[in-house]
Amino acid sequence: MHIFNKILIANRGEIAVRVIKSAQKLGIQTVAIYSDIEEDALHVKLADDAYCIGTSDLSDSYLNYDKIIALAKTTNCEAIHPGYGFLSENPDFVDACKENDIVFIGPHKKAVLMMGNKIEARSLIKEIGIPYAEGKTGTKEELLEFGKTAIFPLLVKAAAGGGGKGMRIVRSIKELEQAIENTSREALNYFGNGDVFVEKFIEDPRHIEIQIIGDNHGNVIHLYDRECSLQRRYQKIIEESPSPSINQQVREMMGAAAVEIAKKINYNNAGTIEFLVDKEQNFYFLEMNTRVQVEHPVTEMVTGIDIVEQQFLIAANNPLKIKQEDVKQNGHAIESRIYAENPSNNFMPSPGDMIFYKEPSIEGIRIDTGIEKACTIHPNFDPMIAKLIIWGANRDIAINKSILSLQNYIIHGIDTNINYLIGLLSDDNFINNTISTTFCDNNSNLIIDAIENEKKSIANNLPLIAFLLYDFNKNSDNQNNSIWNKIGYWREVMEIKMTVDEKELLVVLKEIEKKRVIIQIENETFDVHLNTIEKNKIIFAINNSFHQAYISDFHKGNTFVTIKGISFNVSRLDVLYQLTDFFQPEKAAGSDSDFVEAPMHGKIVEIKVKEGDTVAKDDVLFVIEAMKMENNIEANKSAEIETINMKVGDSVKTGDELIIYKKSEK
Repeated sequence: MHIFNKILIANRGEIAVRVIKSAQKLGIQTVAIYSDIEEDALHVKLADDAYCIGTSDLSDSYLNYDKIIALAKTTNCEAIHPGYGFLSENPDFVDACKENDIVFIGPHKKAVLMMGNKIEARSLIKEIGIPYAEGKTGTKEELLEFGKTAIFPLLVKAAAGGGGKGMRIVRSIKELEQAIENTSREALNYFGNGDVFVEKFIEDPRHIEIQIIGDNHGNVIHLYDRECSLQRRYQKIIEESPSPSINQQVREMMGAAAVEIAKKINYNNAGTIEFLVDKEQNFYFLEMNTRVQVEHPVTEMVTGIDIVEQQFLIAANNPLKIKQEDVKQNGHAIESRIYAENPSNNFMPSPGDMIFYKEPSIEGIRIDTGIEKACTIHPNFDPMIAKLIIWGANRDIAINKSILSLQNYIIHGIDTNINYLIGLLSDDNFINNTISTTFCDNNSNLIIDAIENEKKSIANNLPLIAFLLYDFNKNSDNQNNSIWNKIGYWREVMEIKMTVDEKELLVVLKEIEKKRVIIQIENETFDVHLNTIEKNKIIFAINNSFHQAYISDFHKGNTFVTIKGISFNVSRLDVLYQLTDFFQPEKAAGSDSDFVEAPMHGKIVEIKVKEGDTVAKDDVLFVIEAMKMENNIEANKSAEIETINMKVGDSVKTGDELIIYKKSEK
């Protein structure tokens, strides 16, 4: 068996960490690259060597393949693994590797060109005779002309990309032009190719994909299916294997079709054939991703096959040792993608400073992530923080274990979608498998309402009691570290005004012992007993009812308390603090305010108005790119614009004033 001595990983974050781990299993040395703001990143620490490749501007770092090739040669790397995204499906990069005698750990250029382009891929599929949804690529003018005769709805997406980046559904010719412009810009920024593809959108389908692996010797196998129907803005968020939506006969037919496609193009690495499946279990070719997928771990969990390891072996020209009859699906796996975003605020990206990070410790789980502790989540990159992958003997066990694990996956300081994931996994429609690719778009408000109702069911006294009990006991051997000693002695200040999620409560400390506290909150008295305490975690009892809470350290006047996966913000009103850039005070930017502020960190990519314009409420004013997604910033009221404080290309922080309105005459 031939294997590489040293490889370079042309990626970052969790996929770079994932590739390093498989390389280490095979004894391959690794070289990592990073941007100037990622010196302390986990993939940098785990690699044998790491080099700063440029700035956080992707064109200067992760998309600059001249720099990457030069570094690979300088460090004597035999091969480059591109991960997913960035250069993973860039045929020019494949060419550049070949020209410099560096092995590209992926398929040959022709496969990337043919399957990476939606039009060419469909031509091949038509030749084979597999059903597909027809579409078109071309200039903006050509696509608008196509839209005049097309039957809506249409799906607009990057012609040379994947992963749901930039995908938009449009239901009228009026929406098409803006969708083409936005998708083209996002595709250029993320994939280095701004070509756009438009196709007929199939209503309420299932999204099911087949993992395939081919070698350089004509052998191709499939590793069966993954269900990826739970998507938000065409970005997958929960995947599972095997799919609960298809029967075994259809599963085998889809696998055979995927292998036929791969053999037709002499495919020679890991790849994925994606299909849409209708209610009658008819399947239609969607696209092929000529790279490892974000969701590949669920396939690994049920088949026991290390897909990245197979990529290494194939790229080193070893024949596949796995036969199709060797591949079996065992049990059920579910992957939940954890994002830095706020589901309650239209899934706005939520970069910033974590103050506490804790992964669950439960048997049978796997966590793929690019971090190991609380850190800064930068606005320059994709918002995915981690992937939680659960294996269970069956789907019900996998669902329950996923929910329990998410409830014990604690991130404080920034917004995440953890509660939203719990809500999805707990929803009867998911449990009963009555979903489609539009489920999240159509039901997110209901899911978020259910989360809020669950939060309301937890009395405000619980996070408040957890905080008080934890802080009093966490440093029992050294009370000088307690905030009670730092800010007023508790023995002298028996009454304290505190807030839980901005609701003010009066707390009276009536009795305090080492493991027992009697607390009066408003007019209710609680006799609280400490059961166990460890760093950032406490178990306590109120009237013999036990509760568990995760508590971050007192930070900038705030403490986050998580109970049953739901987080609360607890603060003392007698504490003064100064906020950092990432912890901006909320400005009074309501419907009557005379300014519009940036709701996130990001970069201005488009300004749709000019000074002197009169706008109506909800008109789009700016487009801000944050975490590789474009976000429309809308007018909060009807008014005349007096001042625009930003220009295209400017970086903005949460709370920056973008626009000032002309004050109306009273």
